[in-house]
Amino acid sequence: MDILMLSNGKIAGNEHVMEFAGEAIIEQVQRTGAKNWVLIPYAVIRSSHDDRVAMVQQTFDALALDCQVTGLHQADDPVAALQAADGILVSGGNTWVLNKTLHDLGLVGPIRKAVLGRGVPYIGWSAGTNITCPTIRTTNDMPIITGAVLPSLNLVPFQINPHYLEAKVEGHNGETRDERIQEFLEVNKHEPVIGIPEGTWLHLHNGQLSYHSANGKDLKLFSYGNEPVYYSEQEDIQFLMAHSC
Repeated sequence: MDILMLSNGKIAGNEHVMEFAGEAIIEQVQRTGAKNWVLIPYAVIRSSHDDRVAMVQQTFDALALDCQVTGLHQADDPVAALQAADGILVSGGNTWVLNKTLHDLGLVGPIRKAVLGRGVPYIGWSAGTNITCPTIRTTNDMPIITGAVLPSLNLVPFQINPHYLEAKVEGHNGETRDERIQEFLEVNKHEPVIGIPEGTWLHLHNGQLSYHSANGKDLKLFSYGNEPVYYSEQEDIQFLMAHSC
């Protein structure tokens, strides 16, 4: 496995999507030799899928990588396109729409076979990171569709909250992100949640899990009955891979 799970697409000062994780992407491409990447853009709601493909291609070009990005939405046979791809990219957007579309099109199994069975590298950000979890129950997105589906790719055995923000806005009386996650834990006591802030990512490579940050921000681990624990990119988080939901 070679999976990059980014919290978000851009941070301040970035021109290109995923730019803050550029070195990690370059290393992954060079390590795997992946040239032909398929982008899954189904989470994108407010712009065209073709525009998202062009955006990601610009990132690879800016990183001086000889890679070609095509959109899965353009494929006559999406399953065959996944089987032929050297790498899989999954865009951010609305997680509920993305996950339901993958189920509706019968693509969950083919993606798992590619990533877990054949070792095809995977890069996701935001919604694309949410779907690596057993379920999408810790997404920040609204379920803007009916018939929402919760189970997802289950590439990692824990829940992730991308775009994690530790803040309480003055004058806002709704629940904070921490309070929402604690609500999740009250109902799902045996499922830890990892909050990854903007500009950070998780990397799973050959079963080894590591945390990385472009801005020095720590991840925050939530588990039922315990105070949240912070981990920097220098610290070992491999124990999370032993967890079973």
